[in-house]
Amino acid sequence: MSTMTLDGVGVTDPDFESWVTARGGGLLRFAYVLTGNAADAEDVVQDALSRAIGAWPRICAADDPDAYVRRMVVNAHTSWWRKFRRRESPVAEVRTDGSEVTGPPAYDDRLWQACRRLPEAQRTAIVLRFYEDMDYAAIAAITGVREGSVRSRVSRGLDALRAELGDHDHERGTADE
Repeated sequence: MSTMTLDGVGVTDPDFESWVTARGGGLLRFAYVLTGNAADAEDVVQDALSRAIGAWPRICAADDPDAYVRRMVVNAHTSWWRKFRRRESPVAEVRTDGSEVTGPPAYDDRLWQACRRLPEAQRTAIVLRFYEDMDYAAIAAITGVREGSVRSRVSRGLDALRAELGDHDHERGTADE
């Protein structure tokens, strides 16, 4: 993924620019896990940041500006997903065996593909819980649903991942679920 730049946005607030410089890479990684590819991740982050710059004084006054902007990224992705639900996604490399290269190299490809097949609400909850290491209350605040719904989404998402990946021996009822 590329580094975040503010070209063409007309940044005049040095606080916003320094915040983006410090947090932009993390926002891109977060958006990549949500969207499944670098181009879409850059699009949703750019959309969120273009909206954030105009509201930056209000966002800075919030309890957690990072969570506020992550919520904006989730909302931008949701809007994009609804609009372009059925479109094709180009890939950087085409394999001759018919599979596509999509996930970050450090991830197990089977897990990445299984995560991409989850419904958006479950995938978002899984990403926020395990990739961003957020607690259920924070995820509820970002996604705008009750904490119990977040727990349900994480649990159902984990069940779906285990079923698809063949991890039937995992014991249920851990404190994390």
